[in-house]
Amino acid sequence: MQRREFAGTILALGAVAVLPRGLRGLGAAAAPRTVNGARLNAHLAALSEFGKNPQGGVSRVAYSDADKASRPYIMQLMRDAKLDVSVDAAGNIMGRRAGSDASLKPILFGSHTDSVPEGGMYDGDVGSMGAIEVAQSLAEQNITTRHPLIVVVWQNEEGGLWGTHAATAELTPAELATVSRSGKTIREGIAFLGGDPDHLERTRLTKGSLAAYLELHIEQGGTLEKEKLDIGVVEGIVGIHQWNVTIDGFQNHAGTTAMNDRHDAMLSAARFIEAVNRVVTSEPGRQVGTVGRINALPGTVNVIPGKVECTLEIRDLDAKKIDSLFAKVEAEAKKIGAMNGTTFTFAQFTNNIPAPTSPAIRAMVAASAKELGLTYKTMPSGAGHDAQDVAQICPVGMIFVPSVGGISHAPKEFSKPQDITNGANVLLNTLLKLDAA
Repeated sequence: MQRREFAGTILALGAVAVLPRGLRGLGAAAAPRTVNGARLNAHLAALSEFGKNPQGGVSRVAYSDADKASRPYIMQLMRDAKLDVSVDAAGNIMGRRAGSDASLKPILFGSHTDSVPEGGMYDGDVGSMGAIEVAQSLAEQNITTRHPLIVVVWQNEEGGLWGTHAATAELTPAELATVSRSGKTIREGIAFLGGDPDHLERTRLTKGSLAAYLELHIEQGGTLEKEKLDIGVVEGIVGIHQWNVTIDGFQNHAGTTAMNDRHDAMLSAARFIEAVNRVVTSEPGRQVGTVGRINALPGTVNVIPGKVECTLEIRDLDAKKIDSLFAKVEAEAKKIGAMNGTTFTFAQFTNNIPAPTSPAIRAMVAASAKELGLTYKTMPSGAGHDAQDVAQICPVGMIFVPSVGGISHAPKEFSKPQDITNGANVLLNTLLKLDAA
């Protein structure tokens, strides 16, 4: 899938982390507000019943029957939180709450609830249920924000950020025709969820139309747990560049072709995979490189592969470093090709450039964690998120909570109930600071 480039420069909020003065019951020295953690975790457990799989996780792939079946439950939770609920033209679920000053731009916050096949019950769900819980806590505590609020559950994050893509850019006919993991095209999937793919302009969020966007999420890595920290203050979402790599050699008989007469595409592929690891680890930093898929043709035991198709992915917060690493990988591929008479062709299909978060919002997240007595650190997100798209149109902030064992996109994905509650509490207090600013 050819994806557009994301904006690389994010507007910062020129504000300091202060408590709201215009909220009922809040003063400059007021204690941090908290959510109902038991209720939040109960909602997560109930949501996990939709698409529950035998492995103990969930298979709630976007546009599947399980995905559709979960939506009435999610929308009812939003109504219970006193939100005005609707489904936009892209199939995203929106829950709106009025602010005291209608002239102010809305603050958007939420995540997604679709999963990967045989996934877990926390990726996306924690941020979505956490946002609804924050809205319900505001209602119960009689807190009226200055800004209007919108709680969002984006559709099809796992398949390529399609809900946010539709909300922040124009989907092309080719993109709408893309076949998702459910087997439906994006166009069919949007209609299946109750959206209107013929009028996606109605869902468009233009640059400057929002005050900010916040997203709570599990870390999906093991850093916070290893360092025994409560909260991750996300400094940015890494750029993700992906290529299809084709290695052409010469198909021949495995028994009658001497070793020094071969043009073995599989041998070149093996050397290429090693070269990717060597190049990416050759310099300091958090960059990662992966060959995640490989296919040898014709794929027969007694035939020397004449062609290999594989993928290459490089991720980092620095777009220039990604470009530099790719240039080195490409140079290594040429050397490998010359070594045994094969050729490499690279076709890029994803070019998501890094999306830094707002420094001002990062300061608010850190201040909220500190006031709640939680430990924290600033860290990058190695995974892509909906915030990456929304960063095109407004300042964004992300909050991470620990993932036990660093496991994600798997049935054993788990975040402790207290960590989830901590994250929602930080989300609530960051929202209040942002509203005041």
